[in-house]
Amino acid sequence: MAKPLVVVESPAKAKTLAKFLGNQYDVRASVGHVADLPSKGLAVDVDNGFKPTYELTERGRTVVKELKAALKDASELYLATDEDREGEAISWHLMEQLKPKVPVTRMVFHEITQAAIDHAVANTRDIDYGLVDAAETRRILDRLYGYEVSPVLWRRVNRGLSAGRVQSPSIRLIVERERERIAFVSAGYWDIELTTGTNPSFTADLVTVDGTKVATGKDFDAQGQTTGSVVVLDEAQARSLADGLTDAEFRVRSVEEKPYRSRPQAPF
Repeated sequence: MAKPLVVVESPAKAKTLAKFLGNQYDVRASVGHVADLPSKGLAVDVDNGFKPTYELTERGRTVVKELKAALKDASELYLATDEDREGEAISWHLMEQLKPKVPVTRMVFHEITQAAIDHAVANTRDIDYGLVDAAETRRILDRLYGYEVSPVLWRRVNRGLSAGRVQSPSIRLIVERERERIAFVSAGYWDIELTTGTNPSFTADLVTVDGTKVATGKDFDAQGQTTGSVVVLDEAQARSLADGLTDAEFRVRSVEEKPYRSRPQAPF
């Protein structure tokens, strides 16, 4: 009796999924991509809309052969690869290679539970060709960068170097940041922080002297110069002010409450 054929990416996932679907389904794995650009040659027609040429991978040839045999006894085909651009591309490549004559639907799920699997079977969809195009574009860019730029590095810099769609811009960011670090000029400044003897205690910063803002780290540029009208305290000035404030009386003039949002440091 014919039963649905379900194709996922991972053999481990196929084994687990089979336990939930039972004997009524034949669950197989594509083991990742079954087709890719050939390892030799550009394989991208830059004069014809950057059309790529694909071929089955060595493992893909075996997988496709096995899936074609399984399709002969299948009532329908469920493409259950991951729901991202690469998973969508794998489903598309499977369609191109298998050329199934049975109904085909795209099945997606984000957790392997009975409820999630039941929902996925009941809510299938078509292949998202927008995601397929995104995956294809990424692969073409990878090939154009690597195939065209890497040889230039071999000739101009050193053998064995490589360029990449993500790798090269990332290295550029790192180099620019390192140059900034090397060119950075440090600046010396002092500030004053008060810790009260109250219970509970709290801290307060000296923010102005005679109406002029006291400089903090944010008031200096990369060359160590101040960027606004501020007073830069040296050690002697700071200690003199601190000594004068030691026995002074402080009053809280107002209290303001507002939400506080903490953000992570920016990368690089």
